[in-house]
Amino acid sequence: MEWLHELFKKSPEIALFLSLAVGYAIGKIKFGKFQLGGVAGSLLVAVLVSQVGVHIDPGVKAVLFALFIYAVGYESGPQFFNSLGKQSIREIILAAILALTGLATVVIMAKLFGLDKGLAAGVAAGGLTQSAIIGTAGDAITKLGLDAAEVARLQGNVAVGYAVTYVFGSFGAIIVCVNILPKLMGRSIREDAIKAETAMQAGVKVLGPGQHAALPELVGRLYEITQSKITVEEVENLDPATAVTIERVKRGGQVIEVNPQLELQPHDIVLVVGRREAVVSTSGFLGKEVYAVEGMELTMQHRDVVLSNKEFHNKSVEEIRTQTAGGVRHGIFVVQISRMGRVLPMLPETIVQVGDVVSIYGAEQDVKRVASIVGYVIVPSAKTDFVYLGAGLVVGLLVGLLVAKVGSIPLTLGSGGGALLSGLLFGWFRSKHQTFGEMPAGAVQILKDLGLAGFVVVVGLSSGLQAVQTVKQQGFTIFGVGVVVTILPMILTMLIGRYILRYDNTAIFAGALSGSRSANPAFGEVLDKAENSIPTVPFAITYALANVFLTLLGPLIVALV
Repeated sequence: MEWLHELFKKSPEIALFLSLAVGYAIGKIKFGKFQLGGVAGSLLVAVLVSQVGVHIDPGVKAVLFALFIYAVGYESGPQFFNSLGKQSIREIILAAILALTGLATVVIMAKLFGLDKGLAAGVAAGGLTQSAIIGTAGDAITKLGLDAAEVARLQGNVAVGYAVTYVFGSFGAIIVCVNILPKLMGRSIREDAIKAETAMQAGVKVLGPGQHAALPELVGRLYEITQSKITVEEVENLDPATAVTIERVKRGGQVIEVNPQLELQPHDIVLVVGRREAVVSTSGFLGKEVYAVEGMELTMQHRDVVLSNKEFHNKSVEEIRTQTAGGVRHGIFVVQISRMGRVLPMLPETIVQVGDVVSIYGAEQDVKRVASIVGYVIVPSAKTDFVYLGAGLVVGLLVGLLVAKVGSIPLTLGSGGGALLSGLLFGWFRSKHQTFGEMPAGAVQILKDLGLAGFVVVVGLSSGLQAVQTVKQQGFTIFGVGVVVTILPMILTMLIGRYILRYDNTAIFAGALSGSRSANPAFGEVLDKAENSIPTVPFAITYALANVFLTLLGPLIVALV
């Protein structure tokens, strides 16, 4: 294996990408209904690869994790701030319960197996995957009044306990959140993620990428007129509630100009566009349907427009429809209204607000006319606004450096919590002002996937060798204690969450549980299973709290063991 060691020494990035490739391949393998997933698979492979000796700069881990957690926040910002309120109380209680059960488990196990203060704190840091405990526990040890050699020994044991237990701490959280929790709930994460998304959309049917309705709501049809002495305006106003639009007229082989007063004649060919129900009901009045008439082709546009005209603010859909002149509305169909990423029901009483995104459909000239009145068109782009992305990360990392002391206990969000908070804020602000800050969905996804998986691999490569060596020296006692510290608090918190806090949605519960343990790899797997962002809001709330609650465990363990 010497040649591998030399290879990884020259190019450690090979070890990183090798672990990713092999880990994701293993993660796809199914053992019955059990599947590791790419993140857990990459972690295990990284531990194996680390045995030949690999050094990865810790800065790589920090960069990858910052990208992952910022992208998660950016994607979920609008939804997160919409969800704040009394409904967040459960998440606060859940995070507190896990911290308390974690503390009790560590103290009891340390006394049962005779672990010293350093090993107990290290087991807590690794088993609960909260690296900040290393710092707070180490600082608390220096204040015990011990001689320098004993302080150094105990602080060294913190690192040993952490190294031995961190790998299973990450892996065990995945098992609980992705495998055990769905069995307790009786439903899969994906099943309940779809259910929650549907409920959020207030019953509105939202098609996913690549999906198209077999019966589209808006259609165009060609008819040969059989009626006489009827104008375009009369046809378009047959049913004002579900109007149709005559976009083109062909008479005697020539396409003629359309205006409201144009009187249609028998044998004219007309292109009618509108909602399917209205077009079908109008067809019997017009004449027979015809197909593929030369010169009657017309390209329609579908554009998303941000509402910025304050004249429409806090008005209902019905008020806007009745108060807007027919000439302004002509040829335009509102397909969808969304607010902060959430689709609103298209009902007459639905209230629209400045900042809402209105999806409109119509001919190019009509779309331009209405867009200039309503607000501004969102121009789709495949490019990321790196000015906005970079600024968001800088702000987040700076916030993560802030430390507030409660007595002698330092409290800080850390780089992860700071980047998450910044991502939430920047994502929310972008949803309100969509002329800048573009980050396409594909870019967000690659940052999440590569950031999380790369972070986990670096952890495995950095601590895997030390963990295996320490287990050989210390036996499996520390490892076994770490397994209990990882699993038991999560199981207890899961049961309390299910039967006392009454969590009834698997996806939401999995997000909250992984966040309350600050278990980023587990959260990544939960997101992967959900295939949407439903678990992110509860995760963001409990993750921020866990960074504070779990960090406080360091000095408490040192005091109680």
